[in-house]
Amino acid sequence: MSGGVDSSVAASLMLDAGYTCIGVTMKLYEAGNSGQRIHKGCCSLADVNDARQAAYALNMPHYVLNFTEAFTSEVIRRFIETYEKGGTPNPCIDCNRYVKFNRLLFRARELDFDLLATGHYARIEKDTATGRYLLKKSVYEKKDQSYVLYGLTQNELAHSAFPLGGFSKDRVREIAKERGFINAKKQDSQDICFVLDRDYGGFMERFTGKQYPPGDILSLDGKVLGRHRGIVRYTIGQRRGLGVAVNEPMYVIQKDIAANTITLGPERALYSKTLWANNINLIALDSIDKPLRVTVKTRYQEAEKKATVEQTGPDEFRVEFDDPLGKGGQRAVSPGQAAVLYDGDIVLGGGTIIK
Repeated sequence: MSGGVDSSVAASLMLDAGYTCIGVTMKLYEAGNSGQRIHKGCCSLADVNDARQAAYALNMPHYVLNFTEAFTSEVIRRFIETYEKGGTPNPCIDCNRYVKFNRLLFRARELDFDLLATGHYARIEKDTATGRYLLKKSVYEKKDQSYVLYGLTQNELAHSAFPLGGFSKDRVREIAKERGFINAKKQDSQDICFVLDRDYGGFMERFTGKQYPPGDILSLDGKVLGRHRGIVRYTIGQRRGLGVAVNEPMYVIQKDIAANTITLGPERALYSKTLWANNINLIALDSIDKPLRVTVKTRYQEAEKKATVEQTGPDEFRVEFDDPLGKGGQRAVSPGQAAVLYDGDIVLGGGTIIK
């Protein structure tokens, strides 16, 4: 229970279904690690109190469990290392994959509870023909969060529950209001929970004690256009905050960590026909034995695109995008992000983009 409306309503729905429940809030982050003063978001006292009050309103025990060490090693350090290697991380995926549905689920099983229920908008179904557990999109795709859950294993899906998979956000808020939850109108968090000021570079410098030096901003033909403020402060596809004056909109096309340079180009240079991904997790099937027609999502807020996927090794697949508009494939594909494969509303699996 994060203190938000979704997890509070999820708890209420589990009780309605006849389960015996406890509420758990994960302590994930120490504010002193980055010099931030946390009044909202991850681990704030206000959020813990909101979660506790929702649990008490449901006559349900509430506990705070400390996962700061796991969160630091599995989420924050991965976040920093990915940026330092030139990628763009997704810490929500890592938190789900390595902390919430790994460490927390293990703790739940140790305490002899059958399921870990969360407020994610997604669905779990068992395929009677294959015996496999399937991860499916939320009925209301506008709030679908299946993208950030692609890393769940068969065992994790078997012991998880997503009560909100058939509800719209508006209906969830209505339920919260009907049941008197104080967080019924609480706004969703939009930021990375441990970087409250959106200054990723500043956070990494405070956390690591390193300084990320400025370097050249180049055009596609190698001309120096200006200076950047530290390469970790930029992501593929970024347009704002570049600090250069040119005659047309320019975007970050490439980051060269060794040379400490950023290359800019027009939007048409952002498109890629092919991507490769590793660290893969397949849900609906054991392996991709032959090229499959799928839709692929390469960022949480991006629309799915039609493509063909082929497994190229035990832990790697290649995606070839259709190109109906002749733009060159998918826009702003970035190493570090996830490529998630769909067959309709079923998540086939996914992996981390490497190139």
